[in-house]
Amino acid sequence: MGKATEKVRQTIDDLHRVDGNAELIDGRIIHFMPTGHLPNVVAGRIYRRLADHVDDAGAGVVYTDNIGFAVAELSSGRESFSPDVAFYTGPLPTNPMRFVEGPPTFAVEVRSEGDNGPAADRAYAAKRADYFEAGTLVVWDVDPIAEVIRSYRLDRPDEPITFASGKTADAEPAVPGWRPMVDQLFPPRR
Repeated sequence: MGKATEKVRQTIDDLHRVDGNAELIDGRIIHFMPTGHLPNVVAGRIYRRLADHVDDAGAGVVYTDNIGFAVAELSSGRESFSPDVAFYTGPLPTNPMRFVEGPPTFAVEVRSEGDNGPAADRAYAAKRADYFEAGTLVVWDVDPIAEVIRSYRLDRPDEPITFASGKTADAEPAVPGWRPMVDQLFPPRR
């Protein structure tokens, strides 16, 4: 008769030791592939515009991809987030080498190759639900090919506001006063 083996739940401390981009979901470390050229450039442009605004406003911190946000276990089992760009207004970690404790105030998820279609839409909706359960105020779902931003708010999680070329975007109420032109968030077409 064989022995039953019990799966050991991984923790935030285990996640700290992981190389590369990963999140802790249901006691398992889930690794993510590196992103491609266009999603990375778009995330960088969003970061740059957001960081300039936050520097001028003097409140909060802007993070690039690969930051870890540790949260209490959510109903989905998720215990961390690693958005492509984030804005955070809570207390900073006591140990600055560790993850931020708590959810981002504003999270940006830039779609990568293969992140389109019904299955990807369901996965993004589930992740947005996790963000909102954790307390994030606004989540952007950014399509770098269509050059469209869908802004979801905690108070209206199923009613996105769509920002497209020629329009001004916002992340209210998470980032007061930030009004980037959508065209500035995507690289010029070549």
